[in-house]
Amino acid sequence: MAISLSVVLLLAIILVVMIRGGNIKAGPAIVAVLFGFFLASTGMAPSIQRFLDSIAQTINSISF
Repeated sequence: MAISLSVVLLLAIILVVMIRGGNIKAGPAIVAVLFGFFLASTGMAPSIQRFLDSIAQTINSISF
């Protein structure tokens, strides 16, 4: 059974780990989150989504 996680959830977990580990401070993390939020409302959002979908399909097609 394949377990799939939302990319947003995965990135949120990584962000929390980076903040708690001291790799990134809260200020830059908030700026990064806001940048992503506003980037999602631009005209580039569909292109970014297609790019990420193609990467996910490529990774999914790899068999070991």
